[in-house]
Amino acid sequence: MGSGWHEWPLVIFTVFGQCVAGALIVSGFAWFKEKDEAIKLRIVRSMFFLWVVMAIGFLASVLHLGSPLRAFNSLNRVGASALSNEIAAGSVFFAVGGFWWLVSVIGKMPAALGKIWMIVSQVLGIVFGWAMTRVYQIDTVPTWYTGYTTLAFFLTLVLGGPLFAALLLRVAGASFKGTRTAALSALALLISVAVIVLQSNDLATIHSSVQQASALLPDYGSLQIWRLVLVAAGLGCWLCPLIRRQEPKTLGLCAGVVLVVLGELIGRGLFYGLHMTTGVAIAG
Repeated sequence: MGSGWHEWPLVIFTVFGQCVAGALIVSGFAWFKEKDEAIKLRIVRSMFFLWVVMAIGFLASVLHLGSPLRAFNSLNRVGASALSNEIAAGSVFFAVGGFWWLVSVIGKMPAALGKIWMIVSQVLGIVFGWAMTRVYQIDTVPTWYTGYTTLAFFLTLVLGGPLFAALLLRVAGASFKGTRTAALSALALLISVAVIVLQSNDLATIHSSVQQASALLPDYGSLQIWRLVLVAAGLGCWLCPLIRRQEPKTLGLCAGVVLVVLGELIGRGLFYGLHMTTGVAIAG
């Protein structure tokens, strides 16, 4: 397939999961800093959408496996299998974070315990992101068996997560502009450009006796440009108001989230399109 979209369940699962993990980290810090209890409660309520998106991601992953029963079977080798570790890490993140949200939204979570629980949930989000990257570190797939895979997955977390959090905090009425956080996302975009350039050069050196990595996706360059344009436009919906010292609007942030997610979905589709299984690979 020309863009890797044939693996759309995995595309959705990984991108959505990474965006949720990043958004929970950022919105969690804003929740920590907020002093107004009414606004804190609205922040918690707005986090409902994190778990909706996470549920959609898991539903997509189950569709990839074919049936819910296979999803349970994939947990049989936790500790020995990267795939089992990924599903276990994601499930624990979903369960712990979702339970924190449920208990907090009904007002039954003690303040001190709630803070500790949030920190644990944030850490689990990072662990989940790391577990995702390990699934694709396969030495017989030279186009994935590289540090670019790990870096790209975490860049999605930094590109989509903070913007998603900014939207939720805006909906909650929290006083969060996130200038430094937006700057971090902009830096992640620049790093993404560098990764694309460096990885493109590496693809030209990877081949087997019958296949050239650079020939796997004829439209790789043009699709990456579309991806970067979408992500840059999405971040611009957040950055431009901040540069003008204005509060970002809800509609603008919503549009920004959609654009960034679309861009990262394209990028992740390209990643799966670069799958190249070979017993004998030559790099360099």
